Amino acid sequence: MKLSEILSNADKPLISCEFFPPKTDKGEENLWNCLDELRGIDPAYISVTYGAGGTTQGRTKGIVTRIKDETGLSPVAHLTCVGASKEQLAELLSEYRAAGIENILALRGDAPEGMDRFEAAVGGFSYATDLIAFLRAQGDFSIACATYPEGHPESKGGVADDIRYLKMKQDNGADCAVTQYFFDNETFFRFRDATEKAGVTIPIIPGIMPVGNFDQIVRFSGMCGASVPDWMREQMEPIKGDLQAVQKLGIELAAKQCRGLLEADTPGLHFYTLNKSAATIAIRNQLTDLL
Repeated sequence: MKLSEILSNADKPLISCEFFPPKTDKGEENLWNCLDELRGIDPAYISVTYGAGGTTQGRTKGIVTRIKDETGLSPVAHLTCVGASKEQLAELLSEYRAAGIENILALRGDAPEGMDRFEAAVGGFSYATDLIAFLRAQGDFSIACATYPEGHPESKGGVADDIRYLKMKQDNGADCAVTQYFFDNETFFRFRDATEKAGVTIPIIPGIMPVGNFDQIVRFSGMCGASVPDWMREQMEPIKGDLQAVQKLGIELAAKQCRGLLEADTPGLHFYTLNKSAATIAIRNQLTDLL
């Protein structure tokens, strides 16, 4: 089912989950086990990322196709501008169309490993806004986009730039937006209020990252521009060497965050699973009264 239909027909907030394509067969077996476990919480859709420079393009396509054919879940394939011309993108989209894949999450993408900054491929796109317009011209796909409540890490204009770009993504054909993860709900609420004033009307779905390894999250956050609040550091630092304790606290904090978001009328929650299921399931089970 298309994302636009999933969102417009929803009578309650939706849960969605994101996976990355493993590089090994064993990793892929684990992914399918996680997906099977997550079916129990009835996710509205499953998104699958796309490696820098298209390095996991083949696995992404294989996974989203298998999700559609074998699980009954609605897959969303990530697509980036990195390393591909318009012709190459059109060919990939033709393959998705033939496979019955209806949903794309359109991103500029990160620079390939070893490169300091993003560079458009010859004959390709420099911005997600242009990729979205290209996708919309295809006429066959429902399109999600990304947005950054704390500003994209490369942005010189901070959050104001992201709001402006989100409006452009909407105008070029995006059906919804999924945010980078954040830990402070007030950051999201301020961002949402500002986007509404700027004329953004598409659903903005908060991205949720349950903390399972605190040092890892600090590294991720430094790369993607998400801030780690002092209150989280104060609680996590003393226990960060005990992964079970970190995971337990991470679930507790994420469930509290999710409850606050749902009570403030967000259209859903998008979980960055890191190809694991336990935390997402545990958090979802604490929100039964709201979902």
